[in-house]
Amino acid sequence: MDSNTADAQYNRWNEDNINLNVAGTGVTGFYNRVCTGTMGIAVKVGGALTALVAVYMIGYVTGYYVHKC
Repeated sequence: MDSNTADAQYNRWNEDNINLNVAGTGVTGFYNRVCTGTMGIAVKVGGALTALVAVYMIGYVTGYYVHKC
């Protein structure tokens, strides 16, 4: 068997030619789009404000009923 032929066949399936970039699909793509960069900062700020308002409202309602009498 000729060694050049074997090298050519091996080079066709060389690991350097394999592209495993799947960043734009599925859960990974959703995470990259929503949790990183400017959009990620906006989502985190929005979530923090929502949590702050929810805690404030729970405290207000609780305080109202505790101090009602």
